[in-house]
Amino acid sequence: MDQYGSDFITIVDDDGKEYELEVLATVEYNGESYMAVIPADAESQLDLEVSILKSSEEDGEPMLNAIEDEEELKAVYDLIMDSLYEEDNE
Repeated sequence: MDQYGSDFITIVDDDGKEYELEVLATVEYNGESYMAVIPADAESQLDLEVSILKSSEEDGEPMLNAIEDEEELKAVYDLIMDSLYEEDNE
């Protein structure tokens, strides 16, 4: 995880529309990578809608997918919150 500033990524949806996202945290869980992201163009900190996406590869291309399993989502959410809390205490 980047300790010295924000990382930004650009994703393209199935319709070809691009979105810029700010990566808040990256964690590993059960051998998989997950990212907590927010829209890079959020108007204020109060408007933030955090998404947790699972990182994978498909045909050699990086892919980000929504997590459909509730238990997996909760476990990853807890890891991300712990990670962000640790950062605040450093």
